[in-house]
Amino acid sequence: MIELRPAETDDELELWRSVRIAVLPNERTGSVAELRSGGSFMLLAYRGRELVGSGSASKSDMGGGAVTPRVLPEHRRQGIGTALLQRLALHTEAWGFDEVGSMVDDPGSLAFAQRFGFVETGRQVEQVRTVSADEAWPTVPDGVEVTSLADRPELLPRLYHELAVEAFEDMPTPRRVEITLDRWASEWLNWPEATFVALAGDEILGMAGLNHDADRPDRAENALTAVRRDSRGRGLARALKETAIAWASEHGICEIYTWTQTGNDGMRAVNERLGYVTRDISINVRRELPL
Repeated sequence: MIELRPAETDDELELWRSVRIAVLPNERTGSVAELRSGGSFMLLAYRGRELVGSGSASKSDMGGGAVTPRVLPEHRRQGIGTALLQRLALHTEAWGFDEVGSMVDDPGSLAFAQRFGFVETGRQVEQVRTVSADEAWPTVPDGVEVTSLADRPELLPRLYHELAVEAFEDMPTPRRVEITLDRWASEWLNWPEATFVALAGDEILGMAGLNHDADRPDRAENALTAVRRDSRGRGLARALKETAIAWASEHGICEIYTWTQTGNDGMRAVNERLGYVTRDISINVRRELPL
């Protein structure tokens, strides 16, 4: 008997986190506070008294709903993923969405999604870089100052309106990424002292930084790296990422990872020149509702 229970209390959300960490050990998992603020519907899956999986339903960054059923490896192919997917899809349909998307990370998960009529719409490439203990601070272009968001917190809303929105428009995703200021500030910028802004006088030219991983403090995820359209080609993206790498080196970070979309060849090339290597690929899938 498979039992699905909503994850609502702090203890239940910690259990939900434990499944995600087990299934996706190379990725940062949001804190309980972040999960609460995200507005997702979250489920735990049990077989008897044993926790065997979890899932969530939410609004997709690219429109429609998003579902993420996850089953612990030793409990797969027993109908648990199907039960989670069907319940989550019904929840997104009740919210009024007419289509739903997800992401899969291995051939078995892709085959599972295809059995339910999901089709591939794009891919995300994970690149990872080992950080040494003596990374060099970069030289920034003439006339450019680099400061941290911790030193200039008043820049946060300007970063969204003057830089991030433009960057979302330029991402080679099947549909435009749509993220509110509040969600961007809470989920995409969780480490102000490790978020760096390039300025020319009072003009914002670009940004890059890191997101903190409380479960693995020796690693970090790259936050949004973006350069204003009329300032690209000057080496700003590289200088900003090198700044984040040097900061990480001085603060005990041993690994940085990042995700880019297939089609974003420019950013992946910058990462490769900085020593990043490809570790994984995640596939975007989507289908119409009802399931």
